[in-house]
Amino acid sequence: MPALPEVIQTAAPLLLAHVIADFLLQSDRMIERKTRPATLALHAGLVLLTAALLLAPTTQEGTIALAILTVTHAAIDRIKLHFGDTLRPYLIDQAAHLLTIAAIALVTPTLWSDSLWTALTETSPLTTAMLWLAGFIAAVTAGGHAVAKLMAPYHAFWTRRRILGGGLKDAGKMIGQLERGLTYLLVLAGLPSGVAFLIAAKSILRFNATKDDRHVAEYVIIGTLASIGWALLTALCVTALTASLEIAAANP
Repeated sequence: MPALPEVIQTAAPLLLAHVIADFLLQSDRMIERKTRPATLALHAGLVLLTAALLLAPTTQEGTIALAILTVTHAAIDRIKLHFGDTLRPYLIDQAAHLLTIAAIALVTPTLWSDSLWTALTETSPLTTAMLWLAGFIAAVTAGGHAVAKLMAPYHAFWTRRRILGGGLKDAGKMIGQLERGLTYLLVLAGLPSGVAFLIAAKSILRFNATKDDRHVAEYVIIGTLASIGWALLTALCVTALTASLEIAAANP
């Protein structure tokens, strides 16, 4: 059984590569056109490029692992196209990508120790930083997609009732990103109680908009709890992984 710190160190750059390729480098247009083989191949190429840059393998084993990661990623995305763009397929798709990364790290845990980066710098702070950054992207951007898909079934009703009209363009999206980002950073900073103040502040600011309309109140409650809950879960997972690395570094 491979040592857990080795597995986490190998998984960290692969995880960061995944969230960068899926949520920063993949545009809405690419998502819409992914049924086209050329677009899917372009996305797979971005997955390979980011993983190669962040892992920097120096062995044949590492090259094979990246090839498997790329092909598997493309296959998972291709299968997802048959199930629509709703919350459940989205979550299953992301879970499948994470399981692929975990499997590669478990089977080939020495990929990071054989990486080019290990010869250039102290690797423990680097992998910790990769986990922090991957978690931040997952909390803010991936969480935004998840919450949007959760709330999507109600959009037609809200549009008919004009419940959510009249605000600044994309203000709701930005508010969600800010609350998830702040939640994530507060937990990583060891200040989880600050999340309660964040929820309280949003409740006060939204009070006038929600006090007279139950529909708006329910929308705000569901969206806020889902958004902050996603960020909390992400932060707790990253905290657990980084704690394992710190324990290993302190007890070599």
